[in-house]
Amino acid sequence: MVEEEGGEVAVAPTAPPAAEKKEVVRGRFAVLLCADASKYVKKVHGGYLKVFLELLGEEGETWHVYRAAHSELPSVADIDGYDGFVITGSCNDAHGDDQWIMDLVAFLKVLDSKKKKVLGVCFGNQILSRALGGKTGRSKKGWDIGVTCVHPSQTITDLLSSLNIPSHLPVIEFHQDEVWQLPPHAEVLACSEKTGVEMFRYGDHIMGIQGHPEYDKDILLHLIDRCLQRNLIETSHAEVAKGRINELEPNREAWRRLCQGFLKGKLSW
Repeated sequence: MVEEEGGEVAVAPTAPPAAEKKEVVRGRFAVLLCADASKYVKKVHGGYLKVFLELLGEEGETWHVYRAAHSELPSVADIDGYDGFVITGSCNDAHGDDQWIMDLVAFLKVLDSKKKKVLGVCFGNQILSRALGGKTGRSKKGWDIGVTCVHPSQTITDLLSSLNIPSHLPVIEFHQDEVWQLPPHAEVLACSEKTGVEMFRYGDHIMGIQGHPEYDKDILLHLIDRCLQRNLIETSHAEVAKGRINELEPNREAWRRLCQGFLKGKLSW
């Protein structure tokens, strides 16, 4: 059972025939939820934890969810029990000063000091940059909603050649904030027409992605309608995004290989 009120979910291995049995490599990971899933996402997609498990989960692993937006975080004593952490998107600003955001910034600094694998998505990308000494804020080019073609740098193109990652990576985007300035010693891994920092890495243990590799178009359309109903986006933005939604398909399989490869330590920088 996938549970978003706090708890663990085991991705159980499928037992092969006796003659073909092989050791299943197990890992323990934590998802830090920075937003509450809507009733629709819970009903249709099983909640954001399940959405991330479909992108990142593999046989034999155990995943734990913490509602970071409700001030739930692993204790410092528990950190070493995890192989990696995932920071999700949020409707809050990564440059805000809400207490839970400040607590998350402090927690991410601890993860960095311990060289823990951390993958940040959208808000997660921005809050990682902030925690490491970078700057975030409103995008100079406004909202980016829809499927955007991301262009990897030569560094990551060379690195990912073994994973058969293409030179252009369409991904679903839904953001009005961005990384303004990278932390010292961080490296840009990808950019797009609207966003200068679509991906970045910090050492070999932290990676941020501005887009949403975990989303499909159904979730995107739902979020557009939800934000429109709450007057968080203008009608013109929503209409443009919906009108262009079928122009490009997100390469979810390539993003899955990339995200799993990073989080599971299969990439050598």
